[in-house]
Amino acid sequence: MDLFKQTCLKCSKVITEAYSTSFTLGIKTLDPKFHFPIYAIYGFVRCADEIVDTFHDHNKQALLQEFKEQTYKAIEAGISLNPVLHAFQCVVNEYKIDLEYIEAFLKSMEMDLEERQYDHQLYDNYIYGSAEVVGLMCLKVFCEGDDAMFDRLKKPACSLGSAFQKVNFLRDMQSDYLERGRVYFPKVEFRQFDNLSKAEIEADICKDFDDAYEGIMQLPRTARLGVYLAYKYYLKLFRKIQNLPATHILSQRVRVPDNTKLALLVSSYVRYRLNAI
Repeated sequence: MDLFKQTCLKCSKVITEAYSTSFTLGIKTLDPKFHFPIYAIYGFVRCADEIVDTFHDHNKQALLQEFKEQTYKAIEAGISLNPVLHAFQCVVNEYKIDLEYIEAFLKSMEMDLEERQYDHQLYDNYIYGSAEVVGLMCLKVFCEGDDAMFDRLKKPACSLGSAFQKVNFLRDMQSDYLERGRVYFPKVEFRQFDNLSKAEIEADICKDFDDAYEGIMQLPRTARLGVYLAYKYYLKLFRKIQNLPATHILSQRVRVPDNTKLALLVSSYVRYRLNAI
């Protein structure tokens, strides 16, 4: 059984490495005991996200419903023949991850099945389910059963997930609209998106980053470097977006080059070794 579990965890690692070099880099700087649990969480959320984002020639609603049912069956039974779900249920059961977080995440994925205009309430609900609860799942792992620490760091963890998601919304604004008919920001029309609207969104993101930083500094050292690196990567991406006009965001996807990511890794590691973070 242990061989099956380890094989399933490795499947989630492969998915993470294939889809996100940035998160893979961040995970590798965590304490090794956290590597596979975080890979398992990423593998789960990536599969659900792929269903709603890319499986255009298939019945997405049926696939997502099947995935949801299999998820809960796996958690209840403590086993699944789906490698991603088996790895995920192992983490959910071992670290006692609240099922409410999983339900909120899947609800946000369901929201992506339809084109919709987002008001502020829907926007907040979507961000909570698609990003903040993922941060809370990871925090459950990092706290290793320390409920007091978890409660203290819940709000900053939500702020970090929120910042990441909003940066993603800005970065992917063109593809979300042209390929999926989505604009997540409330009362923002794609073709009328201007520098003023962009600045208002960026001010909100700045607050999320500031709130998140305070929590990162309180994480256990076993988790701090990896989370800090992800924070620094997204902050670098956000600064690039801030320095560009709205017209650029509507026409091109902003990226952080690999050599810059490497530089962030080195500088973050040096600060970590010097106990500066």
